Amino acid sequence: MKNAIREARALLDRLPRARLGFFPTPLHRLDRLSALLGVNLYIKRDDFTGMNLFGGNKVRKLEYLLGATAASGVKYAITYGATQSNHAMETAAACRRLGITPVLYLTAVVQPDAASLRANLLLDRVLGAEVHIVPIEPGETEADAEERSFRMGAARAEALNAAGQPCVDIPMGGASELGSVGFAAAMVELAEQLQELNGLRFSRIYHSTGTGGTMAGMHAGRALLGMDTAIVSVSASPKDKPSYLKKVYDLSAAVLDLLGSERRPDPAAMRLNLTQWHPGYEQPNEAATEAILMLAREEGLFVDPVYTGKALAGLLADVRSGEIAQGDTVLFWHTGGATALFAEPEILGGLCR
Repeated sequence: MKNAIREARALLDRLPRARLGFFPTPLHRLDRLSALLGVNLYIKRDDFTGMNLFGGNKVRKLEYLLGATAASGVKYAITYGATQSNHAMETAAACRRLGITPVLYLTAVVQPDAASLRANLLLDRVLGAEVHIVPIEPGETEADAEERSFRMGAARAEALNAAGQPCVDIPMGGASELGSVGFAAAMVELAEQLQELNGLRFSRIYHSTGTGGTMAGMHAGRALLGMDTAIVSVSASPKDKPSYLKKVYDLSAAVLDLLGSERRPDPAAMRLNLTQWHPGYEQPNEAATEAILMLAREEGLFVDPVYTGKALAGLLADVRSGEIAQGDTVLFWHTGGATALFAEPEILGGLCR
């Protein structure tokens, strides 16, 4: 493993990177929850990535997405998401750190109250981002509104570039081969930590997946290192499984190509859990609420109702069904997002009662 880590680091170090976060993020055992569940449960704390109190997995991606552009005179960065998007807020923060003006196109999956901004929308305001709220019009789906936001962003980027204000357009969730390099690097970071823990091994890694960039990067890192750990990606929104897995595979392979590796991701290792997203994106459910309360009351830690709460609920369900055997050693990768605990009541559900 030491040779694989060294070779992977050499490939990663060839790419420009803006140093935005605080790495490595902590890795530790959840002793009380492990005793309760009968498994050895560890947590990887990407809620601690920084660069402020509200870190998360997107910081890893933004280090590479903005690494090449920060020194090239870029003045504006455009990106997309829902109104309470963690990615959009983290992009705004990263831009401010690098002297770039953030422009956000945010789809109103949950309609915000302009007179009483909450959570990430409030942070976007504090950061001084240029925010455009994109409503879901009658007869439109969420995907339709997102596509419209992409067209609006592209037009804004074209206008800025034409006016001599260089602009970079960052995809939703940072889900590109360059962004996903950040999570290939994260897997190398994890492997280094496991070496320091006398070769501790996980049978499974659980994490939340949305646009697929984190999942793709993790599988690229897994391939670089020759790891055999299963990665269970718990979806926060509805997905067509075959097309989503193909998209993630292609993106993961593109990450490896970008790094100059001839290795390929293993499609058989891509485990997509579609049992927890109901009733929809940014819509709470009882299993996630239970998971949030359990982690808070056993360990004093917080996950959110949109992403990480549903991912933890997927892990708990697999423990209870026996899918995770008693005594197994598993990792929950906390990808951040606890700002959603301060979002609109429609997002919080039973946590408000």
